[in-house]
Amino acid sequence: MVNNYLLYTFAGLAFVLAMTGLLHRPRRAPLWLAAASAAGAAAAANADSFWSMTMLAIVMLCAVIVALPLIDFSWRMRASIVTAGCLFAGLALWPSVNVMSKGQVPCPDYIKEKVGFRLVAGLDLRGGLRLVYTVDVDQAIKDKRDHYYDDMRTELAKIYLGHTGEEAPSDELLQKLSAKVELTKPRTDANSILLHVKDGTDASKIDARFRDLFKPDLEAKAIDKTHFEFSIRESAGSGIRERAVAQAREIILRRVDQLGLREASVSTRDEDIIIEVPGENEAVFAEIRDTISKTARLEFKLNADTTDFFQGVKDKATPASLPEGLEWRTEAVPVGTNDKGEVVRSVITYAYLKIKEGEKAQDTLVRFKEWAAQLEVPQDREIGYELESVVVDQTTLEEKEDGWRTYFLHSRAEITGDMISDAAAVPDQSDQGLGGWHVQLDFSPQGGKIFSKITGANVHKRFSIILDGRVASSPEILSKITGGRASITMGRGDPQAQLKDSKQLELVLRSGALPAPISPSNEQRIGPSLGQESIELGVEGALGGGLLVLIFMWIYYERAGTIANIAVTMNLFWQLAVLASFGASMTLPGIAGLALTIGMSVDANVLINERIREEIKAGKSPRAAVELGFNRAFSAIMDGQVTTLIAGAVLAQYGTGPIKGFAVTLMIGTVCSIFTGIVVSRVLFDLWVRGFGKRLRFNMG
Repeated sequence: MVNNYLLYTFAGLAFVLAMTGLLHRPRRAPLWLAAASAAGAAAAANADSFWSMTMLAIVMLCAVIVALPLIDFSWRMRASIVTAGCLFAGLALWPSVNVMSKGQVPCPDYIKEKVGFRLVAGLDLRGGLRLVYTVDVDQAIKDKRDHYYDDMRTELAKIYLGHTGEEAPSDELLQKLSAKVELTKPRTDANSILLHVKDGTDASKIDARFRDLFKPDLEAKAIDKTHFEFSIRESAGSGIRERAVAQAREIILRRVDQLGLREASVSTRDEDIIIEVPGENEAVFAEIRDTISKTARLEFKLNADTTDFFQGVKDKATPASLPEGLEWRTEAVPVGTNDKGEVVRSVITYAYLKIKEGEKAQDTLVRFKEWAAQLEVPQDREIGYELESVVVDQTTLEEKEDGWRTYFLHSRAEITGDMISDAAAVPDQSDQGLGGWHVQLDFSPQGGKIFSKITGANVHKRFSIILDGRVASSPEILSKITGGRASITMGRGDPQAQLKDSKQLELVLRSGALPAPISPSNEQRIGPSLGQESIELGVEGALGGGLLVLIFMWIYYERAGTIANIAVTMNLFWQLAVLASFGASMTLPGIAGLALTIGMSVDANVLINERIREEIKAGKSPRAAVELGFNRAFSAIMDGQVTTLIAGAVLAQYGTGPIKGFAVTLMIGTVCSIFTGIVVSRVLFDLWVRGFGKRLRFNMG
């Protein structure tokens, strides 16, 4: 209904402006531009394109101002720019003012629906959500232990089999090594590695030189002449814990910052990370929970499809030993090429566990892993799990989670997330695409070389992409992949759901993978962290300081001071509008930044007014004095404001939480100060001396 009214209104304005332009030849160009803009706004209203309609309507109004017979063309252009800025700012702030005034300032439902910008009180003023996550530091220690395990196998292959280079030994070489030494990483003890030198093998080669290779972090103990235990030192373990928590904090803070300017506070306590986010929007809180909790642990592992591991498990299993709902399924998989270059396929068995009615997918995975933990998996192999879904609606492509399947994988990760230099969510534009999305990965130079080598050596074998411990996909390598680029598909379901998931995955991959998994340990809604009295005093102080500045300017410069006060008020107005468009949370540091920029904005007007005073004293006319005053004050204004911008940029780059909020507010205020001091004040002064000069005495106090 509202769009229909707007359609007819703009269409009528387009007709009137077109006819007016036809009758007034000197003003024809701007009037016809206004008519065309009004017609475009009418078309946008008919298409329910709110922001296109708004922009065209403002262009129409600006063109009308340019067409008016006032002062000169340059003044009318500046006046139209100021008018456009005021209209955009008013529109952006209207819903926020309605909310903050608790409905005392009315706002139509149409505007609330179309304008999504909101400026809300921050955590210290309003309260919000507190999330506490615990870092699984034991997993970080286990990862470090596994890294040493791989290094130790490589060194043993050099000692006993003559392996050369820093690259990991091949599977064939490792098979030969297992006949000489047995290297074990206990599943129940994340701190230790056990080494057994088998009969017929020279145990004396496990000497001081070998042990010193791992001495900084590992403590070696000889159980007997052929058995050795390497365990992570207590000091090294403490360092790993501290680094894991510190790194997790930085990554979580980057993720929250990339979600938008939310003035989030992220702190640590022992192995806990505490995130405090202002506001009361449950949809935003849900997005933050999902983004924070993603570990983004990305690994590429080769499938061990040449071994039909689960067929052996199936042969030995009894119905009583299997979890409820487990099925045995088979598939034909590529395992390489023969001498003729033909693809060789093998039929292998895998386990599939369906999700029970009323059971969550995560609970099914827990049951699956508990059963798999009892299996005798070789040291250099592991089981991967992938969640499979079925399409339940062919029209909407809505999917339903159906169950989990297994993969038999090499435990060594050929590519890891720290080899990723960038990630981007991109639409599927292939011929077979259905409007879906995937995440494109760009590898670092080192990662690109490794990826090219691995794919070249394993053509027509499967390569699993594992994200946060789950297999995202397990594609066949069709050819050697060069260029350092790969992609992760988002499934086959609803494209909108794929877009949401791909954007979230892009964010967490670009902000970095967490060094260890985190788990939620506490969540609570909290009230304002400052007392009500402190809040009121802080706001009163900012308002009182700003008001005193305005009163001083009015007393000292009289009518010229009024112009300065109008410019300062518009500066504050535009700052709030920009912050609202960012979805910012207003905190006391932000209010302090606003109060500071009021003083800075006044500083620009003081420079202009004093320059004009000097020209008046030198005998210049008011019009000439204004022209010269603005021209000569420009360089001083820019110098002062640019230095403030540099300081604000440094604070925004290296500061976090409230400090970053203050810096962003300061930079926005500085840019607005430059505009209001040079453009808005000039428009008002020219209107005074050139429009009302004969009726209003030029008075500089």
